[in-house]
Amino acid sequence: MPSRLHLYTIPPHRAFADALANGLIKRFGGDPMRLARGTVLLPNNRAKRAIQDAFVRASGGGLLLPRLVAVGDPELDEAVFDTPGGEAVPPAVDPLQRRLILARLIQESRAMDAAEAVRLAGELATTLDQLLVEEVAPARLREIELSAELSAHWERSLALFEVVLARWPRELARLGRIDLAERRRMLLDRVTARWRGAPPDGFVCAAGVTTAAPAIARLLRVVAELPHGMVVLPGLATGISEAEWDLLGPHMPDPVTGRRRRNLESHPQFHLKLLLERMGVHRSEFDPWRAASEHDAPPARSKAIASAMAPPELTHGWTALPAAERRLDGVRVLDVATPAEEAQAIALALRETLETPERTAALVTPDRALARRVAAHCARWGIALDNSAGQPLSLLPPGTLLLALAEAAAQGFAPLPLLALLKHPLVMPDARPEWLEGARALDRALRGPRPAPGLDGIDRHLAEQHGRDAPVRRAAQRWWSGARDLLAPLAEAFAGGAQPLPAMLSALREAAQVLGGDTLWGRAEGRAAADLLDGLEREAGEGPRTIDPDALAPLLRTLMREVAVRPPQGGHPRLSILGLIEARLQTADLMILGGLNEGVWPGLPAPDPWLAPRIRAELGLPGLERRIGLSAHDLAGALGAPQVLLTRARRDASAPTIASRFWLRLEALSGGLTRAAELDAWLRAIDDPGEHLPAARPAPEPLVGDRPKAISVTEVDRLKADPYAFYARRMLRLMPLDPVDADPSAAWRGTAVHAVLQRWFEQDGCSPDKLHDRAVAMLRDERTHPMMRALWQPRLMEAIDWIAAEIAGGNAAGRQVLAVERRGVIDFAGVELSGTFDRIDRLGEGGLVVVDYKTGKPPSLAAVREGFSLQLGLLGLIAERGGYDGISGRARGFEYWSLSRNRFGGFGYVESPCDPKRRDYLPADDFIDTAVAQFEEAVRTWLTGDAPFTAKLHPDYAPYAEYDQLMRRDEWYGRE
Repeated sequence: MPSRLHLYTIPPHRAFADALANGLIKRFGGDPMRLARGTVLLPNNRAKRAIQDAFVRASGGGLLLPRLVAVGDPELDEAVFDTPGGEAVPPAVDPLQRRLILARLIQESRAMDAAEAVRLAGELATTLDQLLVEEVAPARLREIELSAELSAHWERSLALFEVVLARWPRELARLGRIDLAERRRMLLDRVTARWRGAPPDGFVCAAGVTTAAPAIARLLRVVAELPHGMVVLPGLATGISEAEWDLLGPHMPDPVTGRRRRNLESHPQFHLKLLLERMGVHRSEFDPWRAASEHDAPPARSKAIASAMAPPELTHGWTALPAAERRLDGVRVLDVATPAEEAQAIALALRETLETPERTAALVTPDRALARRVAAHCARWGIALDNSAGQPLSLLPPGTLLLALAEAAAQGFAPLPLLALLKHPLVMPDARPEWLEGARALDRALRGPRPAPGLDGIDRHLAEQHGRDAPVRRAAQRWWSGARDLLAPLAEAFAGGAQPLPAMLSALREAAQVLGGDTLWGRAEGRAAADLLDGLEREAGEGPRTIDPDALAPLLRTLMREVAVRPPQGGHPRLSILGLIEARLQTADLMILGGLNEGVWPGLPAPDPWLAPRIRAELGLPGLERRIGLSAHDLAGALGAPQVLLTRARRDASAPTIASRFWLRLEALSGGLTRAAELDAWLRAIDDPGEHLPAARPAPEPLVGDRPKAISVTEVDRLKADPYAFYARRMLRLMPLDPVDADPSAAWRGTAVHAVLQRWFEQDGCSPDKLHDRAVAMLRDERTHPMMRALWQPRLMEAIDWIAAEIAGGNAAGRQVLAVERRGVIDFAGVELSGTFDRIDRLGEGGLVVVDYKTGKPPSLAAVREGFSLQLGLLGLIAERGGYDGISGRARGFEYWSLSRNRFGGFGYVESPCDPKRRDYLPADDFIDTAVAQFEEAVRTWLTGDAPFTAKLHPDYAPYAEYDQLMRRDEWYGRE
């Protein structure tokens, strides 16, 4: 054993990569070949690139680099040695194959769908890897007696965990493979043993490796003992007191009670202390790395960072610290209202960096949504940013197309998922304009309540061509026949219930190829989707035996979220976006630390569904708070840049946010950080229009000759209450569209009831015993919305029975139903007046009664008195003037038959504005005259006159909001 170990640390205020490169060149750069014969062990591939760039900056010219090796390389021995020796290490099981096998084992032990089994298999694989990395034998689980302290949930999870662990080694033996974590451990131990027995001729430097795994600790110990070995750790706190260091843990069990003191795993130095203990060294043995760079921050920054991260028990001493140990010069903060403002501010800061030649900046954030927003803002200025953490495949076009296919097929090609699929940007790239035109026609045709499920349901829906929607459905039907043929194989594959996973994946892949062509599999994201599908199809036989169609989309989404697609290099050379892992060992002149809210940075601890926290502690596995400590260490490293900007939003999309504990600590330590006032001013100015000019109340005045000369009785109230809405509908021809897959509205329910009553009259002659059966048939029709069937059926059936009884009673009294659902037209007051009545009865003495069915409440008498809701009077006028074929006579009654709740608790009642029992009623003999007078005044004002079509003239009687956005209502309403 050497007399002295070669241990070093680079403080947070120094740029780690540049300091390391400068130091190695200073030590070994005199002989270019000596530097080239060395080996530098690094934590990951991103760190390799950072060190390589640092060597380039430090060399100023040509340089033979040392061998850069990621310590987690699955072929570590080949990367370190030119001629690997010893027996071959068994190959590792493919991660996807392992996940599917674990999912099958879980599903065989406990009933659940395949998607949930795959999700739990991912969590199980993580826990299994932690056991392997920490070198904890699964048999240890049986030695822990905690059953009395565990809930039933944890007992079931632990039992299932033990069953799977017992079967998993047999699966590995069948495959002739080992776990990847076990393979890495074996490779690390092989390198350790070889270097211990035969030290290499060149230097070995382990830099930035902070993982506390036992195998890593053994390797670092050997590197530190080598004659030319060096271990360089980032940000080891050599200056804090011994008392603070001892508080961190890990603590041994109490010899009497067996209990352990709680480890401070959320502290940024905990994992480093654990690594040092496993290496068998003390922090006092570390020397500072004697090298600096032009990217370093002031030395006082390191002391301030150490103070800010002190354990809670020691923060009371902050007020007594000298100013030099609390100073955070060069660190600014910006808290804004929303994530949108935060992204805009960060983009402005990045853009401002480019104004200074050779200056660099990086955004570091764990918030992927914030990173995407910032990249989108910068793209407006033609700045392409490399988002090194990548984006999940589930959010990228190839992934969303595969998910759309699976969801559409699983949901029986319901309108929403079907249209999302057909309009996907990757569908039919070679005939995109024609395809989109057809998809939009289908969109128009599918507006309203959902048709029957399946492709056949859409066929029947489009075949029903009547009313004003007939032209739209005919156009959609012509296009749909070709699109349907493309989807039919997928529909057939998903129609048979649970099926083998390979068959479903094959059908999904073929449908994706037909719709997307080869373009789908292009670019990095397309290749990632192809690789995932290929791996799933190849390994699907190892997974769950069958899968329900409903489970395929959640299964794919779970796997796609874990596939990070990183863009090819080629973004802006001086700007970048980094995740927390990617940011380790990185530096820039300006580091922007974004998303500093609780739950984001640090993130919420991810619970382990398999092992209870107490069991994890007994096994020596990392606690759930270990991630917080790693996040704190990442923050401490990023705070070492020359200039730092911290940002947060005071609320997210759903609720107010809480500032990160790190943000609050820095504020409390420094007594208040400097606010980025100039950046805040830019943020306010970029969207400031300078002057607000709200729109005036619209009141168009078209020429009299251009105004409509035909109007229906249902449009009169709209013309009087909201002339602008009438103008938009009739003159601009802007018709409101129903939502896709809409819930059954009152209008739709009314149409359905009217159709039932019409068929009852025309086909059954109003036979009282036939109406109930017709209503039941309508509700049982597959096109009827399930919500209507479940919630509206009881009241509808009672109201329908009431209608049958009322009509039967009227017949007994000499009142007969004369006609239903008939349209009539007359010329009156210089315009064409049309209207369709629901029903007209003839009284025994010969008079007519106009009946209007209402699924809700009838219009109020007050509205009638104000000159609105006079539709019944205008229908009576058309009847008296002979506008309805075969109907003549004088209108004597005007009734609303409501299907809503009556005053006796049942459903169904009759109400009339001409009922003498009501106060302020209108006599039936005067009702038509009143309607005529109001109608003539409206016609003279707006149709044959030149009055403007003023928006919301009588807002109390204009409840509909279809044209509120068109009239920009919120800009002027209430200002006058």
